[in-house]
Amino acid sequence: METDVNRLKVVLAEKKRTNKWLCEQLNVNPSTVSKWCTNSSQPDLETLVKISHLLDVDLDDLVNKNIIDSQRIG
Repeated sequence: METDVNRLKVVLAEKKRTNKWLCEQLNVNPSTVSKWCTNSSQPDLETLVKISHLLDVDLDDLVNKNIIDSQRIG
């Protein structure tokens, strides 16, 4: 079972939003959002706060959900 699920990717899908939409909202390069969604890199805290507002989710849901789920599985 995969435990390294990217929360940003999941939340974007749940909110029916695309990587392209997010990069336009944040005025960043599409490859940047792609890297965030594949865990190649991570946004800084300020950007995470902006993302949480744009997607109308708690910051904790973007940051901590993976940790909590991993602890339940492990």
